[in-house]
This record gives sequence, C-alpha cells and structure tokens, in this order.
Amino acid sequence: MFCKTSMITLALALLSAATPVERSESVAIALPKRSGLTTADGVFNHELAILQTVTTKNKHRQNLINLEKNVGRHAFNQGAEIKPLAVVPEGIVAKRQTEALTDEDDDEEWAGTISIGTPAQSFLIDFDTGSSDLWVPSSTCTSTTCKSKKRYTATSSSTSVKKSGSFSIQYGDGSTVSGPIYTDTVTVAGIKAATQTFSPVTTLSSSFNGDPIDGILGLAFPALSNLGANPYFNTAFSQGTASINEFSFKLATTGSELYIGGANTAKYTGAIEFHAVSSSSQGFWQIAGASIKTGTATPVTGFQTIIDSGTTIMYGPPAAVKTFYAAVSGSKLFDSTNGFYSFPCSSVPSVSFSWGEKNWAISAANFNLGQTTTGSTLCVGALAAQDLGLGTNVWLLGDSFLKNVYSVFSFANNAVGFATLA
Repeated sequence: MFCKTSMITLALALLSAATPVERSESVAIALPKRSGLTTADGVFNHELAILQTVTTKNKHRQNLINLEKNVGRHAFNQGAEIKPLAVVPEGIVAKRQTEALTDEDDDEEWAGTISIGTPAQSFLIDFDTGSSDLWVPSSTCTSTTCKSKKRYTATSSSTSVKKSGSFSIQYGDGSTVSGPIYTDTVTVAGIKAATQTFSPVTTLSSSFNGDPIDGILGLAFPALSNLGANPYFNTAFSQGTASINEFSFKLATTGSELYIGGANTAKYTGAIEFHAVSSSSQGFWQIAGASIKTGTATPVTGFQTIIDSGTTIMYGPPAAVKTFYAAVSGSKLFDSTNGFYSFPCSSVPSVSFSWGEKNWAISAANFNLGQTTTGSTLCVGALAAQDLGLGTNVWLLGDSFLKNVYSVFSFANNAVGFATLA
C-alpha cells in the first residue's frame, strides 16, 4: 500500500523594521505518513516497535558520543554512559524490507520539504528535536536505498562549498549514514540559512528502505552536533532570517505544523507553561521536576525528561516504568527484552505528566498501541522500559506525548513550553 499524505504547515514569523512581527503567512507542505505501531486490524506492530527502539537507542548513543567530543563527559547527566551499539534482532530487517507499509492515523513522521543550494534542490526532511545535524543523500551515493531518494548534487549549486572532515552515524543493522561535510544555503519555508553546514551522505543505512523521507534536520542544541556546527535554526536566527529565537510544533493526525520564529496563537489556547532547560543538560531539550500520574496515583516523581519529536513513543528507566505499571490495574510485562507492558484493552489507563503546574494528559488513543495479538484482551502501552544511556533519572518523551500538547522550544529563554491545543 502506498503512503497517503496529510499536510504540515511551516509557519513563519516575519521581521519588519517598521511594524510588529507578523505571523499571518504560512506554507503548506505535504506530510507523508509512516507506518504506525498499530496495524490496520488493531494489533501492536511488535517488530516495527523493536526496530524503532533500536534506532532510538543508537541515535542517542551517537548524541552522547557527540556531546563528549564537543563538550566533555562532564556534560553527561548523572549515570549517563555510552552504551554498546544496539543491534536489530536477526530476521527482522529482511522482513521489514519486503513488507508493504500500512497507513495509520496515529503515528506520523514530522516531515516537510526543504531546499538546499542555488538553484534550490528539494528534499523531504524529518524535523527532529532529538538531534542536531542535517543530512541528505548525495548524488554520488548509488546504493539501492539512495536511489529511492532525492539526492544532492554539489556541482549543480553555485553556493556549495566542500569542507574538511566527515560525518558518520552507525546503525544497528551494521550499516551507516556517512559522508563528507559541505556548506550551502538551506531554506525551510522561505527562512534561509546561508553557509549552513550539513552532510550529503555517500552511504545510507538500509534502515531507511521504505521510509519516504530523504534525510533529517536536527533542531536540538549545537553541543549534540556530529558536524561540530550550528544546526539550521540557530544559523537562521544568527543571520536574522528567523526573527524570534524559538520554534513550535503542533503534531497531530491533521493540521500538523512547525512554526518557525515564535508560537502560532491560532493553534493553542491559554498561556504557554514554560520550564527551563535543565542545568544538567548541555545539548538536549531536557526539563526537570517531572512526575507521571495514572488515575489518582502519582507513582514516579522528580525525574528529568528529554522532549524528542524524532522518537515515536516514550521511554523511562526500567525500575521507574515498572513502578508506574504497578499502579495500572491488570498490567503485566509483555516483552521483557524490549520493555513493553500490556494492560486490559477494556480499561486504557489515564496517564498524564506534570512539571509542577498543569497535568498534561495523554489520550487513550495515543497511549494504546494495540492488541498484543489478534483477538487479545490485552493491549500494549506507549511507555516502554529502556536504559537508553541518557542517565539514571532521565525519561524520553516522543510523539505519544507531543501529540497531546502544543510545544514550544525556546532558545531565547532556554526553555520548553506546553500549551493546550486549540
């Protein structure tokens, strides 16, 4: 089955010397769907969930490697460590490459079209608050995976400049994303970043087979950069093309939006609840003082949370997640290796996170990943138990959380904010 499309809007706050900042213009960009973690018949896609968990582990393993290189190990959260490369279990990769993907309404890849070069070359990009680099396939990459993507041709761009050094990320299937380093003009919905550092990769992991995106644009802090350079948004703001030093997301089944240069008041109601980026974090969009609630119970309190739009579900340290599910009636460990828990499908638990003020609830649809097997009365929860190496008290909140809130990422205030969706 071919992927359907919905729409993402990249909205811009435009700067004028004579008038206040305008936020009325937007550019609508097609958003291809990826397969969800729930199949068309309502069953948990266990193998795809394992693949995504391996990818998440290795993405943040690379982030820690980059953080150590750029800042030093002293910048790690307490208990953080660079784990061995996570490996995809034998037999899963080949099956994934031959399976047709099923379109679902509940999980999306937050992607839009950007351009690189002069004249512009267009690419479909995944916007990721959990990483800091931009990469796309190079025209010199001739693998089967690369040939299915749009590829960057350096010689076709008058603003392309090759730099020294190389870029490399290792994946759990034994393959890599790697290539040289270039600078060129990168444009997202009219917001230009000149001489932006990125990599046109010459090898592309087979993990991206069947994935509609061409590459990834990271929106985290410079300290996580494998390229050792400012990410796109930081470059755009420093050059004055992004007028306000923050960006925002609405991530939903419909009307998804990345808003560059502030927050779009049409997409949320009430005040934005901001929380300072943790002093223990020097690269992640990480905020402290979190608690998780279910029903009237608050099983776990006082933990750190990394907000990551490039991760599908949510992860917490195994002992803490076990404590949470102990407060969920009828829950049990479903997959001990990968940390997935089940609960009775007839009673999806109420789940919310709080950072000391409002409780931000996760809808039943976003928490329930589907039946453990066809016809089962047990369903799988979108919170899994994993030691990702990020720290003994650090949780990772992905799309399963973000789809319930309007989220604001502010470099200006060094804070993450949440508001009620309009």
